[in-house]
Amino acid sequence: MEPAVIQLLILAGIAVFLILRLRAVLGSRDGFEQNTLPRRGDTEQTANKPRFEVIEGGPDTDITDHVPEGSDSAKALARMKSLDPSFSVDEFLQGARGAYEMILMAFESSDLDSVLPFLSRDVFNSFDEVVQLREREGLRVEATFVGLREIELVEATFDEDTKEGEVTVKFVGELTSAVRKADTGEIVEGDPNAIKRQKDVWTFARDMTSDSPNWKLVATGE
Repeated sequence: MEPAVIQLLILAGIAVFLILRLRAVLGSRDGFEQNTLPRRGDTEQTANKPRFEVIEGGPDTDITDHVPEGSDSAKALARMKSLDPSFSVDEFLQGARGAYEMILMAFESSDLDSVLPFLSRDVFNSFDEVVQLREREGLRVEATFVGLREIELVEATFDEDTKEGEVTVKFVGELTSAVRKADTGEIVEGDPNAIKRQKDVWTFARDMTSDSPNWKLVATGE
């Protein structure tokens, strides 16, 4: 046998021996798992680390995220939730966001019948008066809702006698709007290509003992 071959066999044997020894000491691993040993002092730090526990009876963040804790509005919202445990301020505001666009666009397009269940009689009459005035003057509104820039809960009240809750919300929306002559399409006011910002303050009401989850728009302002 050639000396070079004998040397290669000896080196191979040494390599196999080293691999077996390393596996006996380190073990075998697949992938990139890291079994890190705790450093000195980690056990003591873990033992001294404060533990955080959930304290029952704390503030209801569903309320305090929107109004100051202990305020009249907070108390009113808490009373509403006590009568209707399914009521959530966050979910109410999400619903109000959709209701604002739906009612506003129904008013602009003179289609109040589609939102009649969500309007009090006084609000419906007020909106309908404007719609009829447009028709008498031969005008129509062309409007597109662009989006809602801001929504804020302004105030909440609760009537113990009627069990009715009221929530006032400020909306800042963006839309395009143009008033046209119904017969010719001539623009008499506004610009269909210009986005304008509109602020509204609406008050919604609901009997908190009612089986119906629907809130009604009972007042409007700016």
